[in-house]
Amino acid sequence: MCCGHSAAQTPAAPPTREPAKTEKSDKSEKTEKDAAPPTKPAPKTESIEVTSGQVYDERKDDTATKIVVNSAEIMKFGDTQLADVLKRLPGITVQGTSIRMRGLGNGYTQILIDGERAPPGFTIEQLSPTMIERIEIIRAATAEFSTQSIAGTINIVLKKKVSFAQREIRLVYGQGSFYRNPSSNFIVSDKDGDFSYSVNGYINLSRISYPYSNTETGFDASNNRILFRSYEGSSKGLWKNAGLGHRFVWTLKGGDTFTWASFFNVNRGDSTGSYRYAVVEGTPVPSTRITNRFESQSDFSKIDFNWVHNLADGAKLDTKFGGYYGKSGTDGFSSGFNTTDQQNYDRTRLSSATDSGYTFSGKYSTPLIEGHSLVAGWDTGLNERKDRSSQQDKLFPGIFPVIPSFNSIENFDARVLKLAGFAQDEWNVTKLWSVYLGVRLESLTTTSQGDTYNAIKNRSSVLSPIVQTLYKLPDRKGEQLRFALTRTYKAPPTPLLIPRRFTSIENKPTSPDYRGNPDLRPELATGIDVAAEKFWEQGASASLSFAIRRITDYTRQGLRFIDGRWVQLPLNEGKAISKSLEFDTKVPIQKFYPSAPGIDFRINMNRNWSSVDSVPGPNNRLDAQTPFSGTAGLDYRMKNGVVSAGGSYSFRSGGDVRTGINQSAYLTAKRDLDLYALWKVTPKTQLRLTLSNILKPSSVNENTYFDAFGRTVTSTNTPSKPNVRLGLEVKL
Repeated sequence: MCCGHSAAQTPAAPPTREPAKTEKSDKSEKTEKDAAPPTKPAPKTESIEVTSGQVYDERKDDTATKIVVNSAEIMKFGDTQLADVLKRLPGITVQGTSIRMRGLGNGYTQILIDGERAPPGFTIEQLSPTMIERIEIIRAATAEFSTQSIAGTINIVLKKKVSFAQREIRLVYGQGSFYRNPSSNFIVSDKDGDFSYSVNGYINLSRISYPYSNTETGFDASNNRILFRSYEGSSKGLWKNAGLGHRFVWTLKGGDTFTWASFFNVNRGDSTGSYRYAVVEGTPVPSTRITNRFESQSDFSKIDFNWVHNLADGAKLDTKFGGYYGKSGTDGFSSGFNTTDQQNYDRTRLSSATDSGYTFSGKYSTPLIEGHSLVAGWDTGLNERKDRSSQQDKLFPGIFPVIPSFNSIENFDARVLKLAGFAQDEWNVTKLWSVYLGVRLESLTTTSQGDTYNAIKNRSSVLSPIVQTLYKLPDRKGEQLRFALTRTYKAPPTPLLIPRRFTSIENKPTSPDYRGNPDLRPELATGIDVAAEKFWEQGASASLSFAIRRITDYTRQGLRFIDGRWVQLPLNEGKAISKSLEFDTKVPIQKFYPSAPGIDFRINMNRNWSSVDSVPGPNNRLDAQTPFSGTAGLDYRMKNGVVSAGGSYSFRSGGDVRTGINQSAYLTAKRDLDLYALWKVTPKTQLRLTLSNILKPSSVNENTYFDAFGRTVTSTNTPSKPNVRLGLEVKL
C-alpha cells in the first residue's frame, strides 16, 4: 500500500500470495457487503477505474482519505497558472502566493511533486497545468510521504503513462485591464513496442501594469490623530518563462520498468515601480518620491531515474534517484527624492543564489498473510545552497534629510540533509472494515556558515506514528465512516535559520529590520480526523469531516528593539490549536432527474477556528487562518458533447486577526466568479473561452501596531478588474 492509494485486500479465493499494493501501480481491493471484490487494475490512469464490471473509486475505497482531481477537471477553465486551478478545488484557498488547506499555508500545507517535496528554488508557477495528470488532496498524513503536513498535503502528479499517440498544441491569449498574457504549450507522446515517450513544453509571456494606494495613520494614547500619510503608486513589469519536460519509459524483461524523466525551466523578469506621497501630516517622510527597478532571472533543471523491479512471490522493489540544479539572481535599484525633488537616497542590492542536490528513495512491498500488505522504504536527500548578496547605499551630503547608509557584502552556504525511513501495513479486518498502520522517522540536519556569523548546525528529528481506519456501514450502501490519528510537524525553512539581517529605510515598528533565528525548533502537531461519507451511483457524493490539531513550539514573528533598531525575527513561543469543519458534495442532476439536462453541481464549505496562547485574543488565529471559505460550481454539457460550459464561485472570508502582542491585521474578504465555454469545432479542434475575476474584487489590507503610546495603522488598496482568455486547442 502506498500513501493515499491503498486499501487492504479481501481475497475472493482461497489465500494466495498476491502482488503488493503500491502507490504508482496496484491498488488494494475493497468490497461492499454481499458484493464480489473488485479487481485492482495496474497501472492506474485515472481516479476512477472500471474492472470486472465494477467501479473502483479512490475517494470512496481507499483507507487513506483523499480527493483526486483528474486532468480533464484541471484543464476545464483553460488556466495557464496552477494557482488558478487550485483556488477552485475543494478545501483549498489561495491567499496571495500562499496555497492553503484548512485556511493554513506558510509551510503548514505540504506541496509535493510526484510524491516528493519540491526542491529549493522550484515553485508551482514553473509548472504548466497541461503537464499535470492529476492532483491529490490528502487530508491526513501517511507514512510514505513526508509528515511535514500539519494542515494536509497537495500532491501534484505529472503525466507519466502513454496510452496512445498524441500530438497537441494549445494557443492561449488572455487580457485584462492590468495585464496581457499570451502563452502556448504542446505535448507529443507515442509508443514503440516496449518503449514509450512523452515530451511537453510551454512558453508564457506576461505583461502587467497596475496601480495601488496606501495610507498610514497614527494616533496617540488619547486617540488623537498625530500622523497621516497617503501615497499612490504603480508597478509595471514583463515576465517571460518557458519549460520543457520529457519522460522515457522502457519495459524490461520480467515486467520491470525503467523511467528517465527531466524538466527544464527558465524565467526572466523586469519590473519598475514608483510612488509619491500626496499628503503628509506629522513626522516628515525621509523621501517623498520613491522609484524602484528590479531585474530577475532564474533557471532550474531536474532529472530523475526510476527502476521498478519485480521479485518473487509478488514482492516489488521501487527505487528512485534524482538530482537538480537551479540558479537565480535579483538586481534591485531604489532611488528617493525629497520635497524639492532632489535625490537623497540611492540603494543598489544585488543577490544571487544556486541550489543543488539529490534525492534517493525506495520502497519494498510484499504481501504478508491474508489481508495484509507491507510497504517499507527510505527517503534521503541533500540540498546545498550558496547565497551571495551585496548592498551599496550612496550618501548625498548637504541634501536634506540625510538618510543613514548601510553597506554590506554577505556570503553564506547552507546544507540540509534529510534521512527518513518508514513502514506501513494495511489490514482488512473484515470485508467492511480496513485499518492502516504506519510509522515514519524523519531527521533534518541544517548546517550553515557565513561572513557575518559563525558556523551553525541545527538538527531535528520527528517520529510520526499514524493510524487510519475506514468502516463501511452494514446494510447501508455507500455510507461509511473514517477516523485518523496522526503525528505531523512543520520544520523551519532554511532562510529562517540564517541570522542574516535585512535593513529597512525608515526603521520603525511597522517597517522593522529582519533577521533569522538559528535556534528555531520544529512545530509538532498531534491530529485527529473524523468523517462521515455517502456515495451514490454516477459519481454523486456527500461528506462531512472534522479535524483538530494541537501544536507545540509554535513559531511566530516576534518584534524586538535591538541595538537601537526595531527587528522582526521568528521565535518558538507557546502552543496553538486549530479546528476545521468541512462539507463537500457533488451531484449530477440526472442522477435524481434522468430527464434533466447534463448538469453537474458541486459545493464545498470550510469553517476553521484556531488560537495561539502566546498571542492575546480575540482573533489570535494561527497563521492568519481563513475563518470560512466556500466554492460552488456548475458544469453543463450538451448530449452530443459539442458544447460544454460552466462556472465556479469561490468565497474567502477576511476580518481582523491578532498577529502579535502589539500587532494586528485586517484581511479583506474575497469573492471570485469564473465562467468558461468550450466548443468542439471538429474532433481535433476546439475553442475555449474563459471569463475570470468577473466580480473585480479590490484587495484592502490593514496592519496595525499599538502600544501604551498609541497606534499606527497602515492600509493598502489594490484594485482588480475582469479578465478574458481565449484558447485554441488542436490535435495533430
